[in-house]
Amino acid sequence: MAGHSKWKQIKHYKAATDKKRGALFTKLLREITVSAKAGGGDPAGNARLRTAIENAKSLSCPKENIERAILKGTGELEGVDYSEVLYEAYGPGGVALMIQALTDNPTRTVADIRAKLSRGGGNLGSTNSVSFLFDRKGQIFVPTNGLGEDAVMEKVLESGAEDLASEGDQFVITTAPSDLHAVKQALEASGLVATEAELAWIPITTVKVEGETAEQLIKLLETIEDLDDVQKVDANFDMDVSGISAA
Repeated sequence: MAGHSKWKQIKHYKAATDKKRGALFTKLLREITVSAKAGGGDPAGNARLRTAIENAKSLSCPKENIERAILKGTGELEGVDYSEVLYEAYGPGGVALMIQALTDNPTRTVADIRAKLSRGGGNLGSTNSVSFLFDRKGQIFVPTNGLGEDAVMEKVLESGAEDLASEGDQFVITTAPSDLHAVKQALEASGLVATEAELAWIPITTVKVEGETAEQLIKLLETIEDLDDVQKVDANFDMDVSGISAA
């Protein structure tokens, strides 16, 4: 899990500017719209939508924006027709990347991603060129807040989750994709409050990167995730995050 959770830690250490916060809201709302279109506008019967709404609320996304995004997804308000696209790539040091996008123009999106990869020391791969290096899993993030790992593990096992890892100031709980929301509800019923829940591509094996290669990789990941159409990037790197700058 190192690649995915390490990238989470790095982003957490870096200060979020107002501009980046606005871009994050845009990505969250786009996911809500696509979720509502795929499974209906009632979060009670649409687990993906329910998770997207909870993630948006946890980051203080305005309620009216969330409601408008749902209506766009159900067709009650006019909106953009987005497609889900997954791109596979390699970054500096041979690190494998899974790039998830929601776009109204795949031709534009793939051109933008290819350009960022080329300038950042990476290259776009073909379908299935790196996906075999990852498992699709649900992940739930819970602040440690002084909690002991043994006590948390007991609640995690009772919830039906698959695994627990301690990463910095948070616990990372892994689930089967279909169990994500049920496990999150069970954890919260036991007193554990999640800050985020998501489906992610979890690396089966990792690639150690350091020095200039690590710096180049972080810069590339940031520039790709800054693209409007890119929702998130999962990668199979491992590195020491203790020296990561917040700048």
